[in-house]
Amino acid sequence: MTADVWLPIPPEEIEGLPEGPNYLFWDGGEEFPADPADCAFYVVPYMKGMEISVRPLPEMGSVEVVQTLSAGIDHVQPGLTHLRPGVRLCNARGVHEASTGELTLALILASLRGIPDFVRAQDKGEWLGGFRPALADKSVLIVGYGSIGSAIEDRLTPFELARVARVARSGRTTERGPVHPLAELPALLPEADVVILSTPLTETTRHLADAEFLARMKDGALLVNVARGPVVDTKALLAELESGRITAALDVTDPEPLPRGHPLWQAPGVLISPHVGGPTSAFLPRAKRLVADQLGRFVNQEPLRNVILTTGPTG
Repeated sequence: MTADVWLPIPPEEIEGLPEGPNYLFWDGGEEFPADPADCAFYVVPYMKGMEISVRPLPEMGSVEVVQTLSAGIDHVQPGLTHLRPGVRLCNARGVHEASTGELTLALILASLRGIPDFVRAQDKGEWLGGFRPALADKSVLIVGYGSIGSAIEDRLTPFELARVARVARSGRTTERGPVHPLAELPALLPEADVVILSTPLTETTRHLADAEFLARMKDGALLVNVARGPVVDTKALLAELESGRITAALDVTDPEPLPRGHPLWQAPGVLISPHVGGPTSAFLPRAKRLVADQLGRFVNQEPLRNVILTTGPTG
């Protein structure tokens, strides 16, 4: 029997798809394109949230691969308990690094150089001069040094920083220098002028930036979150922002979308972008290449890229 492949991009728009599978388009609509029980390879709709992402999983008794188009997999993991053992979950490593790195740099520069203030002044026809902090000579700490964290450092390199420190779940050595284990994070925080969060959301990183974490940041430091909203304790962050001790630039928030009237909108010293690190003009071409490559590997029974986990006896 020909295997069904569910794609959130119309298959005729993806060059290089291998022959053999029955390609079906589903981007999260109410009606499924076919019986989920016949799906062997499920590419999760992009930026549609957990409820839509996991909805077909309980009925996907034959699925072999679940492929996200995001770097994070937290929106899919709750549905994995419904799957049989041996299902491979793959993420979109290689798709979002450039766009997320760009936005991270944009948020840092906009926050330090006061771009939001200039835009508000322009709206009122005011000339707002004065000195602003520069990124040059700053110490930057990247918390979460996977492919996105590395891409962020690529883009920071030309800015004549005083220092870049790197933190990941476990320590290692790279060509750029050491990556410190998470256990060393408390000692590194007080030294950083800019703290960038680019970690996946796990039980370990949920509320990683809590009251204690934020209190260890130096006065005047900037917190940048391009990871997931719940990596930061919003209540603790609000307390620090309202005191004026630190500032923040957030592409992700908790809750998300941030509801109208939430105090974070009006907190002093915060710049908020609406989770736009990934969805840019760079996304679709890279996503299509990833999907075509993965399906070619799947059809030819070759090792898949970016396998994050394989379900076990209990999912």
